Amino acid sequence: MKYRTDRYGNRLSVLGFGCMRFPQKLGLIDMEETEAEIMAAFRGGVNYFDTAYIYPGSESALGQILEKNGIRDQVYIATKLPHYLIKTTDALDKLFDEQLRRLRTDHVDYYLMHMLPDTGAWSRLKALGIVEWLQRKKASGAIRQLGFSYHGNAEGFCELVDAYDWDFCQIQYNYMDENSQAGRKGLRYASAKGMTVIIMEPLRGGKLVKRLPAGALKIFHEYKVKNTPAQWAFRWLWNQPEVTVVLSGMNSAAMVQENILTASTSEVGMLGPQEEDMLQRVVREINAGMKVGCTGCGYCMPCPKGVDIPGTFAAYNRRYSEGRFAAFVDYMICTALRKNSTAASNCIGCGKCEKHCPQSIAIRQKLKEVEKELETPLYRFVRKAAGKFMKF
Repeated sequence: MKYRTDRYGNRLSVLGFGCMRFPQKLGLIDMEETEAEIMAAFRGGVNYFDTAYIYPGSESALGQILEKNGIRDQVYIATKLPHYLIKTTDALDKLFDEQLRRLRTDHVDYYLMHMLPDTGAWSRLKALGIVEWLQRKKASGAIRQLGFSYHGNAEGFCELVDAYDWDFCQIQYNYMDENSQAGRKGLRYASAKGMTVIIMEPLRGGKLVKRLPAGALKIFHEYKVKNTPAQWAFRWLWNQPEVTVVLSGMNSAAMVQENILTASTSEVGMLGPQEEDMLQRVVREINAGMKVGCTGCGYCMPCPKGVDIPGTFAAYNRRYSEGRFAAFVDYMICTALRKNSTAASNCIGCGKCEKHCPQSIAIRQKLKEVEKELETPLYRFVRKAAGKFMKF
């Protein structure tokens, strides 16, 4: 296993275990299989385990397995605060104490604000006294390092990075999202600030392995260096010095072993210009079947009415590459789960964005298509409820 250090010098395995979806049996976590996979990862050198309060049964399962095998003090636990459920500081204590009980520990090594959408949400938490609460927890050692996970554009991400002296962050990043989500810009911005950067969705929910078009698979097959699509995706990430840990939701013994092998044979600088060019050809092949040729460059931003144009188009493209549900989730996260909506329907047709688009995309027309396709009655209902909650 290879290791990289965080901002305080702790050695973290470059491969982290994502605990969102443990193996199931009859609708419950299969503890025997889950323990086997976690311990195989541990024996292979993995020492970073990422869970969350809202992952059903995950914190409890992880805590039980670490305690049973006596390895709690040999690993780092990352878990997340569902800040959107917090209304008082008393609620903070109650929820955090529950997490410690679930995890069977007296401290959390890496504690995240889960899906922190924007600086407005952070300001709401500050008004509740969360900064003082976090300082007390860090002073007592109950929380060792503080960060946030994020789904959104680079501009919003950089604003959050500057809003507090964070220790680390967690972002969605892969060779398809190089110029969307926080992207390479956000990765480098956070790293330059001295933050540890944890990567989620390295395979884009399996899309970069199981749902590649035939043309993309052909490019991989014909390339002189032979790697699986998953190995190319992971190695592209570990090639970058700003990446500290890449999370993988491993749910089979074979996957654990394959990922450990890939992690153990990957390093910064292992991919050269030819490999980067090959992966860009794969990206173009994937994008060929998409509805909008948006590269996520962000030149169209900011929109006077707050539309998240790159995020909106990324969700729209996902509708046709991965289905309605994946698109619905993406679109909700990037447009509705925030204090001020960034939906396509906010567009007033001013055309300012189109003057700056390098791809000459008819943005106004495409935003109307997005509104028609993605802003369904269910979306409008959830957005209205989320809007009220965020303002509350």
